[in-house]
Parts: sequence; C-alpha cells; structure tokens
Amino acid sequence: MRALSRLDGDEGPVPRRVRLVFLSLTLAAVVLFACDRAKVKEPDSAPTPLPAASATPVSLSAKLSFPAPERLVAIGDLHGDLDHARRALMLAGAIDAQNRWIGGRLVVVQTGDEIDRGDDDRAILDLVEDLKRQAAAAGGALVALLGNHEIMNASLDFRYVTAGGFAAFPAHPGDDLAIAATAPQEQRGRITAFAPGGPYATLLARRPLFARVGDSVFVHGGVLPKHLAYGLDRMNDQVDDWLLGKHHEPPSSVTAEDGPVWTRVYSTEDADAGCSDVTRVLERLGAKRMVVGHTVQHRGVNDTCAGAVWRIDVGLAHYFGGPIEALEIEGDSVRILREATPTDR
Repeated sequence: MRALSRLDGDEGPVPRRVRLVFLSLTLAAVVLFACDRAKVKEPDSAPTPLPAASATPVSLSAKLSFPAPERLVAIGDLHGDLDHARRALMLAGAIDAQNRWIGGRLVVVQTGDEIDRGDDDRAILDLVEDLKRQAAAAGGALVALLGNHEIMNASLDFRYVTAGGFAAFPAHPGDDLAIAATAPQEQRGRITAFAPGGPYATLLARRPLFARVGDSVFVHGGVLPKHLAYGLDRMNDQVDDWLLGKHHEPPSSVTAEDGPVWTRVYSTEDADAGCSDVTRVLERLGAKRMVVGHTVQHRGVNDTCAGAVWRIDVGLAHYFGGPIEALEIEGDSVRILREATPTDR
C-alpha cells in the first residue's frame, strides 16, 4: 500500500513575515525561527475577470517558450529523492545508469519541487544542472521549473527540510551573510546558499515559472486567467530579480494562495477542475494542454477537462511512496509512462 497519510502536507504560501526576513537582522532572529507556522490570509483563489481584450493571444518571451520537439516527457515533483529522480529520468529515456544524457534531441520538463522532504535535494539540483548542459550539447533540453518549495527555500522557510538536507549545505569559514549568524549552526550553510543572491538562489533564477513547449504549457500549480492579465513574463522577471537579490521579497502574485506555484484549482482530485478557466487560458496561449504538478495524484498520472489538463505529481519520492511515472507527448499523442513493477516483469 502507498503511504497516503501525508500526501497533502504543504501548509500554504510562504508567510509574509518570513519573506520580510531580509529587512532587519533583529526581526530575522525572531521571525525566521519562530515556531508559529500558521498560514497567513491570502487573496481569494477565485480568478479575477480578464480585461476587455481577453481574446488577444498572449505572446511569451524566448525564456518561456520553446519549439515543439519530436518527443517531450514531463516529470513531476521529486522532493529530495535522488534514486527515484534518476529512475524517472531513465524511464523517460533521458539518461543511462551513469547519469549520462542519452536522450539526444529529447526535451524533458520537470515541473518543480525538486527539493525538501528528502535528503538528496542538493544532489538533485546539481544533477539537473549537469544534465541541462549535456542535453543542450546533444540538441535536446532539460527544462526545470520553479515550484513552491524552491520559492520557500529562497524565502528561508525551511519547515520541510530534513536533517540530511541541512547537512548537504555545510557552513564554510568566510561565509559572511549576516543573517546566517543569527541562525542555528546547522542551518547557516543552507541560508547562505538559498538566500537571494546566494549561489543556489542564483541557480534557481535561471529556472522559469512557466514553459510553453510546442502546444503544451507547463507550470507547477497552474496558470489562471488572472495570471495572464498580470503577465507571465512580468511575473517570471520579478521572481528572477528577487532570487538575484535585487528585491527584498518575491512578488505577491506568485506567493499568494492562488499564485502559479500554489494554486490547486486544476489538480485537486474529485473536485471542480476549473475547466472553463483552463479553456480560456489555453486559447490565449495557443496551446492544447496544461501539465501541472504540486498535488499528489493517488491514482497516478491522469487528465481532466477532456485532456486539457494533465496532472503528473504522483508522489514518486520515497517520502510519499508513489510510483515512478512520467508523461510522454509526441505530436498529438499523449501517453503515460510507468516503470515496471516486480509483478509486471
């Protein structure tokens, strides 16, 4: 049996008081490590009306838009499980057992949440960066998106970091980020790595919130009509600037409960999936389908809204005990890839 008791454990968007940690060292010492984790009040998740020109197609910059490949595979949340992440990449035909890219011109999209809950998050981040370079050299691509857990770590919200996850980022002599000096010793290295402007925050700044690959749109939580009205490139640029240390906090349009890395409108099982909204969004983006992660699907990869939304977070990390699955798209053909279990062999 799969361990389902903790499948929906994310408590909600990053509290504003945690995001403001950079404004004052005194406040940081009190706020960052406070034990109160109550979810803050965020804007209502109902989409706001579109402007009058709602039928106008939305164009995306080259940072967010990629041409259609011959073969495209999407992989959901990895959550710090290197072994299962590698197995998913091998299932996709992307890598061999030695972590070498063998996918040629294959494009893989990973929909965020590579980190937290497992001990291997640094190893996964480093592997993905290496594979991005290998894939590009072979004419393919590995597109890794930002999820809510990447945003949380850059906000220094470490509520889901394991002991191994802290140990993977040891503090080093010469690390002079002032805010880390007020933190427990075991957390200082991770703070230095993920605080905006730090090395891993800078790495994350190279990862988009959204990707349109051919006629498929990928996002961690979902794209709502209100996000189009705000501007996807605008949102992405603001997150990049924050991760690079140019702003003190991330844009509220992203961290809100109905932001693109937090919304569950399309991914909550056995609930209204917002099909009318996704239809409007896809029409304006010139796409046929949206692929989302973020919410564990108890029955594995599945679709809703007559194939307009594909939900690919299957809880494949050991923490959740889900299967190893991915989504393959070739032209208009969409199929679920499943790793063979012992009973299948």
